[in-house]
Amino acid sequence: MILTISFDRPNVTCTEVQEPQGEVMARMRMLLFSLAVLAGLGVVSILAAIANAEQRQRVIQDCAVCPEMVVVPPGRFRMGDLAGGGFSDERPVREVEISQEFAVGRYEVTFAAWDACRAAGGCGGAGRVPSDMGWGRDRRPVINISWDEAKSYAVWLSKHTGQDYRLLSEAEWEYVARAGTTTRFWWGDEFDAGKANAGQQTVPVGAYQPNAFGLYDVHGNVAEFVEDCWHDDFRGAPSDGSAWTAGSDCEEHVVRGGSWGEEGKYLRSSARSGDDGQHGSYPTQGFRIARLLQPRVK
Repeated sequence: MILTISFDRPNVTCTEVQEPQGEVMARMRMLLFSLAVLAGLGVVSILAAIANAEQRQRVIQDCAVCPEMVVVPPGRFRMGDLAGGGFSDERPVREVEISQEFAVGRYEVTFAAWDACRAAGGCGGAGRVPSDMGWGRDRRPVINISWDEAKSYAVWLSKHTGQDYRLLSEAEWEYVARAGTTTRFWWGDEFDAGKANAGQQTVPVGAYQPNAFGLYDVHGNVAEFVEDCWHDDFRGAPSDGSAWTAGSDCEEHVVRGGSWGEEGKYLRSSARSGDDGQHGSYPTQGFRIARLLQPRVK
């Protein structure tokens, strides 16, 4: 079982959520990653001790219709084409430091979450209903939305809960997708169709095994909008995990993780693409949300 803390204003309530099968290993890896960061150990040390550790995963849910958020520890990692075989826009490889813990959506934002936002008057309201392509809504990731609309969900969620929600930065996205690994995918260097959706359409979130941080579908299903403007490579990129918005006209934004409609090489942890979806929308794109854990400055 996972202890979930719900912040339903004005009261704070605690509920337990049944833990999906396969998350025990994810929780063990998350604990070891945190300890290894503190001790200055490497990935090999983390993986070597997995079988001997376990922890309770911290999951925050601020309201009944809010996304479940996994608390991710701070740490340092090398960002970019570590394993080789990538593209020039994934270089140069550089070290990035995430200095504070933050929360990340356990799943990609779903149609159920989006429709709750619409029903409450956000996300374009009743006049804007993104198409599900006939594949179904509910727990499938929301698609056919723009970058601007993804941002509007974060704005609505922040107002609804009194917390600070936003899109992930590109560096944060790769940090949580890798979850302490240096391979092309969180499970290894070879694409495995049994671990990520690269099929003919979206699938309900959580259909595949989570990574070491307990995050689902970081590879495949839908490509995820992040905050950063598109740059052709990482020269001059910030090393503090913040979004890179300077030095670009921001006509394009970065999307990460690849989608159901792409080959495995485009689903790698370091794979990135730029998209003009600030105003347009596609059935291959969605997003994941982040939340600050520090108190909001009044």
